[in-house]
Parts: sequence; C-alpha cells; structure tokens
Amino acid sequence: MKQLLCCAFIIIGIASNAQDADSAWIRENYTKKEVYISMRDGIKLFTSVYSPKSTTEKHPILLSRTPYSCEPYGESAYMGFWNSYQKEYLKEGYIMVKQDVRGRWMSEGQMVNIRPFNPDKKGKEIDESSDTYDTIDWLIKNIANNNGNVGVFGISYPGFYSTMAAASNHPALKAVSPQAPVTNWFIGDDFHHNGAFFQMDAFSFMSSLGFAFGVPHPKPVSVAATSVGYPDHDSYKFFLEAGSLKNLTKYTGDSIAFWNDLMAHPNYDAWWKARDARNATKNFQPAMLWVGGLFDAEDCWGAWNAYKAAEQNNPGKAFNKIVDGPWYHGQWANHDGTHHGNIQFGSNTSEYYQQNFEIPFFNYFLKGKGSVAQIAEANVFVTGANEWKSFAQWPPAEKEDRAMYLQANGKLDLAKPAAANSFSEYTSDPAKPVPYSADVHFNRTRTYMSDDQRFAARRPDVLVFQTDSLTADVTVTGNIVADIMTSISTTDADFIVKVIDVFPDYLGYNEVDIYAETDPVNPYPMGGYQMLVRAEIFRGRFRKSYENPSAFIPGKIEEVKFELPSIAHNFKKGHRIMVQVQSSWFPLADRNPQQFIDIYHCDTKDFIKSNIKIYHDSKNASKIILPVLK
Repeated sequence: MKQLLCCAFIIIGIASNAQDADSAWIRENYTKKEVYISMRDGIKLFTSVYSPKSTTEKHPILLSRTPYSCEPYGESAYMGFWNSYQKEYLKEGYIMVKQDVRGRWMSEGQMVNIRPFNPDKKGKEIDESSDTYDTIDWLIKNIANNNGNVGVFGISYPGFYSTMAAASNHPALKAVSPQAPVTNWFIGDDFHHNGAFFQMDAFSFMSSLGFAFGVPHPKPVSVAATSVGYPDHDSYKFFLEAGSLKNLTKYTGDSIAFWNDLMAHPNYDAWWKARDARNATKNFQPAMLWVGGLFDAEDCWGAWNAYKAAEQNNPGKAFNKIVDGPWYHGQWANHDGTHHGNIQFGSNTSEYYQQNFEIPFFNYFLKGKGSVAQIAEANVFVTGANEWKSFAQWPPAEKEDRAMYLQANGKLDLAKPAAANSFSEYTSDPAKPVPYSADVHFNRTRTYMSDDQRFAARRPDVLVFQTDSLTADVTVTGNIVADIMTSISTTDADFIVKVIDVFPDYLGYNEVDIYAETDPVNPYPMGGYQMLVRAEIFRGRFRKSYENPSAFIPGKIEEVKFELPSIAHNFKKGHRIMVQVQSSWFPLADRNPQQFIDIYHCDTKDFIKSNIKIYHDSKNASKIILPVLK
C-alpha cells in the first residue's frame, strides 16, 4: 500500500529489532528538539532535530523532508530509529533531522503536489529547493556541534524532495540520495504510465487508504485527514462497477484539488512538463546516489530516468551513481530483502545495500570516513542469476540489442517472419477487462511485478508468444523496447506488453526448495511458473506524440513503439522467454473506452469492444528488442 511504503514507517520501521542501539540507548545518548524554521517568504516549517549528547566531536546532519509526517510529535516522543538500519547513523553520531514540508502536517503554508522547480527565483519566491536551502542554512547556523556537512535522503515522495534538495546547491550540502524518487507523474511514475491513468493508485492515494493524502490541511495538524473509503473490499469489482473515471470523481467531490487537476490534464501539456523533476537536475554540486527497485510498483521509472538526466546535465560530474536492486517500493530500507513474492534471491539484498552502498556513501562524504571505491557507476542486482553486478555505465556498454520477433502459432524467435499477411487477434472487451492479478484484493499489491502470469495466458484476450527452451543463459540489462505492428477496429486502444521468464515444469526456482520460508503446507507450484520480469502499458493515442494525441483509423496498420523500464534479469538455460500482449490491465490502469474521446469525462456507455490484430509477417513484423549482455 502506497501510504505504508512512502510514509515515515518505511524509514523508521515497525517491527522491533533492538540490538546495542535500542530505544533506551538512543534516549540516553540523544536529545530531541522541535523547532519552526522560517523560510524566505515567512512561512514556518515544523522540524524535529535529534542531536547526540556527545561533544567529543562535531557531527554531520542527515535531513529528510516528508509530506507524510515526522511524527511522533512532542519532544519526549522519539522516532523508532532502533527498529531500522538507521540506528547505524545514530551509532555514528549523526544529527538526524525530519521536516514536514510546506502545507503538510505541522508545517505552515500551502502544499503544491510535485511543485515545479523554478531555476530563476527572485526575492521571496520559493520552491522546494529554496525551502531546503533555507532549512540547511538555519541548521548549520543554529544546531550546536555540527560539522558543517549535510546529507539529504528520502524514499518516493521524500525522494522527490531529495532531488529538489540537490538542486538547492547549498554549500554545506555534500551528499544526496533520492530513492525511488517521484520524477514524472505522466510518463512513468505512480499515476500514469505512458499516458495511461493508474486509477487504482491515484484514487487510493489521494482520497482513501487511511490518511487521504489529497485532503488539504488549511492549518497545521498532527492527525490524519478523514478517508473517503471504499464501499467494498474487492478492487476489481469496485472499479468495474464505478464505471468511467468521472464516476470516481463523484467520490472525491471538490475536496481533492489534485484529483481534479489529474482529470483536467489528460495530455502531456505545459502543466505536466513543469512538474517533471528532471528539470531540476542541472548543475548539481553534491555527490548523488540514486536508488531504485526492479520490482517497484510505484516509482520504477523515476530512479533510472532521474539518474540518466543528471548524467546528461552534469557532464564530468565526479560522483553520480545508481543502485538498483530486486525490491518492491522501499524494500531496501527494510530488514528483509531475501525475496519478492514467490521469487527468492538467495541472500538479504536489503542488508547488503545498507552496509555496502548507503551507509558508506554518507559516512564518506559527511564524515570523511571509509571509502566509496566499491560503489560503481551502476550497481545492479541481476535476478535469475541472483548476483550483484557492477557496471561502468548504464545501460552497460557490453550489451547488444537483439530483436525477437512475434511469430505465427505463438512462437517467439530471432528470425524475422517470412509469411505474408500474418497476424494474431483478440477482442478487447471493456466490460470484461484482463485483471492485473489472479487474486481478489482490496488494495493494489506490490508483488504483481513478479507474479505468476499463467492466469492471464489462459484468457482468449491475451496473446502469448514464447521461445523454445533456451540452450544457454540469456542476461538482459537495460530497457526493453516493444515494437508492435497493429490494426484495431476502433479509434483508440491500450497495449500492454509483458516479458516473462517461464520456468521448466520439472524444477523449482534455481533448482532449490523455495518453500521452506514461505508456506510448507501449501507451497506455490513453481514448476512452469511464468514470472513477470517486466510489463508496461501504452495508451495508443499517444503513439505519435504525448502532447498531441491522435485517433487510429480503423483497420489501418500502424506502429506502436515504446520503451519498458530497465531490467536486469538472467533467463536461465532450460527456461523460456515469453511475451504476452493484451489491451487492459485492470483495475491497475483505467479502461480505455477504445474510442478517441475524453477518457476522463466520458460515460460508461461510451466503452465499446475493439478487435485487435497484432501482425507478424515480413512487411509488418512485431518484435521486442532485448538489451542482451554479451
């Protein structure tokens, strides 16, 4: 659930794992102070400061700015650092600072979602980078016994604020780690993927799920807003019966301003472009460590693409690195990184990340301690092979793009098809959309990113293409490109392309017993498992332009080409590579009415069936392009 993975709980932990730095140790060795820090326009931001009592040395500051509350409030109420790997920072003597961002919780001012970066601020003009600059400036000048070095980090929305912090370029800011940073909410993060609206996350996040993020805070508050809630606990049923998006809007009313903004900006217009965090990635001065998860259902796109923008916008920068592991959203900050859903990794990847990447990064740049020589340009965990790999660039220079062609009779092959006028077809019916998961759920799951896809392969509205059993391992590192030649019977449609690792029927994952730590009574059948490695949706109307969508001409063959987020996966010898193609992914993404109309304000009666043809002939050859590591 988004709120559990983005709020303070993901950082400080819930389960007790007290060792030498337990709650008593922290209270004995740290003091907590709550302050209001004035910004340049006079607005005051609530800030909690945890300082070491020791004065034998000066201490670095580690700051996290959040819209999810820096609770608990009260100077006698301490965050549960002892339940998290962050206790290591306290043992190292860091000054830990948490701040409610402008307009959230106990801070003053107005909250603006993904507030645009303003590179030409004048006078009292503000953005999130100026708020960070003013905060750091106050901390350096007013917190006793600091060493003049500041670091910033945060996951998801706090990752966005970390990117903005780096853009502040305060001279004391030496190291920043944006983790799963919200970067672009139209192209690839959270609320849209390639223009397709991710209604499930948007509706839940903004109006429901406990704290109703979109409900405004007209004045500082220390308690969560009232949730709109769901009338039932079956998300597929709820969103199907709700009908069109304008019916969901009735639940939010006029109280959720950002929901109405989402409904008012269906295309990639100037409003969206101003909210692209990559606009802030120029002229970075601090060392940067970007972090992402290969199975991050929320912000899989942001880490890779913000890192890439920082690389392009800061040529010659000495330290701009990325770590990407086999994680769900924020799993790298948790205790257990041994598996994702049914997929086992053979080690605790979260602990490895904490001890080998993040903690050494901050220790080196904020304390002058240790080394960062082990942190390569790109530090990536290759699933399937279950090993960390270091690369001098990303995508790796050693990769080779190979086209794999969709073929007649459900084949997938390196050879370009030779047949004439060959296609596979299905009927996409909005009244019976393809589910994103086989199970009944209340909230969107985080494990769907590696779930078994056999349930979808059995549907008549999902096309399946697969290779023969592989005769050698195939390692894919980078972005897969889907290049689909299609004709449809209507004027619009969505296209979901999935790349899947099909396990042999006769063995479990990596030929080991995966059941011991899952469910020994009812083990999940891994023989023949269709592991989702990467999937992505593309809204067909944007095939030529995100800014200026265009209708399909019924029956006309057209190309729909798009990029899937980066992967690092080893398809082992004896496995198969599968591609599935479908036109709904429900209720994860909203349903396309399959007419070129305003999706955000149309009626349920506007949803119609579409006959979808996917071509695989010599003239119109559909394919996926795999970046294969040589």
